[in-house]
Amino acid sequence: MEAFFVSAGLVAVAEIGDKTQLLAMILASRYRQPVPIILGILVATLANHALAASIGAEVASWVGPQTMRWVLAVLFLGMAVWCLIPDKADEGPKTVGRAGAFLATAVAFFLVEMGDKTQIATVGLAARFHNIVTVTAGTTVGMLLANVPAVLFGDVLSRKISLRLVRSVAAAAFAVLGILTLLGVNMGLF
Repeated sequence: MEAFFVSAGLVAVAEIGDKTQLLAMILASRYRQPVPIILGILVATLANHALAASIGAEVASWVGPQTMRWVLAVLFLGMAVWCLIPDKADEGPKTVGRAGAFLATAVAFFLVEMGDKTQIATVGLAARFHNIVTVTAGTTVGMLLANVPAVLFGDVLSRKISLRLVRSVAAAAFAVLGILTLLGVNMGLF
């Protein structure tokens, strides 16, 4: 359960203000169909993060625990720095032409998530926890925790929540995870 909760929490916080959350707000304002948009986010995230988690678990099986500890520490510390850099709404592919809200969301989210903070985090989390299904489920829940409110209440939330504060909290969470990994703190993960 720890892998699920850590994955969900880190991704939920890291996703706030991310380009995919901004994409969710854009799609919501364009299509005004929250259910197909949310289902598109779910399908795209499951596919993207299952792929990322599989890669992370495979990489972890190739290298020894000491090498993996250093790789993960650097990855998580790099994620901490990356979280401090704001995303822009115009990054990534545009929504799919005249496709419906579900298809436009699924395709756009899958593509925009490639190489994104949360996808890279999923690779690292799967490598650390050695559990593809639990990490994928956790990161997907984290994405939904951040993006469903963006779809439903995006314009209100963007005026109420300081994205700088959220980025700082996400950076701190990744930094703590990176430092604990670097120090070799064994939480039953290796």
